[in-house]
Amino acid sequence: MAKVLMYCTAICPYCVMAERLLRARGVAEIEKVRVDIEPQKRLEMMEKTHRRSVPQIFIGLTHVGGFDDLSALDSAGKLAELLAREA
Repeated sequence: MAKVLMYCTAICPYCVMAERLLRARGVAEIEKVRVDIEPQKRLEMMEKTHRRSVPQIFIGLTHVGGFDDLSALDSAGKLAELLAREA
């Protein structure tokens, strides 16, 4: 299964929903980068994604986007395919 990295904060409902969806699709491990605890990580996230909102989700090397993007990918039947790729 591909590695999942999620930039998030502690009190973000979309982060919680994204984690719930990923877990429902069999993701056992999510590397979380807390931008509320480490502000320099938000700058890193913004450089990589050109977005400032959380969550920002990467599956392998692919930037998926936020929760809405993740949900749309799942609805289109493409999330499982992306998760199945090797890390």
